[in-house]
Amino acid sequence: MSDEMARRVLEISEEVGALKYGEFTLSSGAKSTYYFDGRLVSLHPEGSYWLGRAFLRAIEGEEVTAVGGPAMAAIPIATAVALTSRIEGTPVHAFFVRSEAKGHGTGQQVEGGLQPGSRVLIIDDVCTSGGSLITAIEAVEAAGCSVARVMVVLDRHQGGGEELRRRGYDFRALLEPASDGSVRVAEQA
Repeated sequence: MSDEMARRVLEISEEVGALKYGEFTLSSGAKSTYYFDGRLVSLHPEGSYWLGRAFLRAIEGEEVTAVGGPAMAAIPIATAVALTSRIEGTPVHAFFVRSEAKGHGTGQQVEGGLQPGSRVLIIDDVCTSGGSLITAIEAVEAAGCSVARVMVVLDRHQGGGEELRRRGYDFRALLEPASDGSVRVAEQA
């Protein structure tokens, strides 16, 4: 994956107000010196473009046939990757995972173009504890697929990435916090 692509995602995050600095209380109750609203990036025309390119580049040579993750945040990113893959001539299907199976209709938890036996990229905008990513992984594996990689826009370094690696998943992020409380391009980006 290119540092240039991750750098552009960081710049767009700042430009559109998705990344804010100050004193914030997160949904977990934890305090943070920054706040990141990934949907402001993934639903922005240029943000969507760069996310699609960056995530697609991250799976080159991995024989990944589908990309998706937890509803709602993963939906626009997966769509951007699928569209970019079509334009670049390397089609990858998109899907999303509900927090639980529907209680009506077909009762599915996984929606979209996911076929049993697929190698997938699990994605999300932010990783904090990793809970929603783990739920998505479990649903995809229960559907007969294998996870090639797990990737997010921003890893908050609050245990989720470490837990995913501990479970044996290749976990990566475009952005991560720096020691001074700012957000930077992730070291492995």
